[in-house]
Amino acid sequence: MTPRIAVMGAGLIGRRHAMHVAASPDADLACVIDPHPVGRDVAAEYGAPWAASLDQALAYRPDGVIVATPNGMHMQHGLDCIAANLPVLVEKPLCDSVADAERLVAAADAAGVPLLTGHHRRHNPLMQRARQMIDGGAIGRPLVANAMFWVHKPDDYFDVAWRREKGAGPVFLNLIHDIDNLRFLLGDITAVTAAESNGARGHAVEDTSVILLEFASGVLATASVCDATVAAWSWEANSGENPAYPQVDQDCYLIGGTHGSLALPSLTLRRAQGERSWYAPLETSREKVPAEDPLARQVSQFARVIRGEEAPLVSGREGLETLRVIEAVKQSAATGTRIVLDPEGGRS
Repeated sequence: MTPRIAVMGAGLIGRRHAMHVAASPDADLACVIDPHPVGRDVAAEYGAPWAASLDQALAYRPDGVIVATPNGMHMQHGLDCIAANLPVLVEKPLCDSVADAERLVAAADAAGVPLLTGHHRRHNPLMQRARQMIDGGAIGRPLVANAMFWVHKPDDYFDVAWRREKGAGPVFLNLIHDIDNLRFLLGDITAVTAAESNGARGHAVEDTSVILLEFASGVLATASVCDATVAAWSWEANSGENPAYPQVDQDCYLIGGTHGSLALPSLTLRRAQGERSWYAPLETSREKVPAEDPLARQVSQFARVIRGEEAPLVSGREGLETLRVIEAVKQSAATGTRIVLDPEGGRS
């Protein structure tokens, strides 16, 4: 059975989802759902029917839905899909608050309907291989990590009013990806301490934040985000994952362990030649993985979940736990205190 997947929301990310579903050998595009005329245009572009609502979309017999509507609509649209007994993949962030995300996860659990979160970078072969290397002991016991998202968003990016307001800054919109990547590689985060600044532009929203992350495993990590600096360190610029961004041969994640270190996204492994010592030269190797679009891989995995062949790679609960960390970052920056988390979900 080839699952028929509907895409709800015809904005930038919704259009990309529609493109990938239409092109996938593992799924068919059932319809595009959006009450605005742009939905009709996107549907026509990919040869699919157009529906103004989920109720209308049911006539096209979808087997699952990708929700790519604005963040504030994620909970209700997710609940609607669950009520219709349709497996649903909700774009990140799962919801715009932890409370809403908890409600959505609880509803999916109660109904027994698969709920996935669109943290698509976990599907990237780079991330998959990095996880295998770390779990396989390539760097020994992980101890320390650093993640960077340093870019310069152009001035006209902020011509859209909501992008200048609280809740629309790089912590919530961008760093959430990096936090999810770190959780995927290193496990649950138990405490955060953060500081932020809006000194570059003076908008209500932050442009810079620096965070200390404490992991259940004992790993300590720093994460820094700035969208007002001309720099070469971000997953977008370094991974080549999105062709919209010019690729730069740099690494934005560094992970150190007792027996080596790993740099991402280049998958550069460094270990001591002989005895571990700062006097010893390093043996350096670089892993190679096939370049595959993680959004396309996410569609294929969603199709397998719909068919009941496997569990979600990124469940709704995983999306909730990543959102808890982001909310704690914002709370710590606002209060100047260390925030302790008690994650409910284990490592995926």
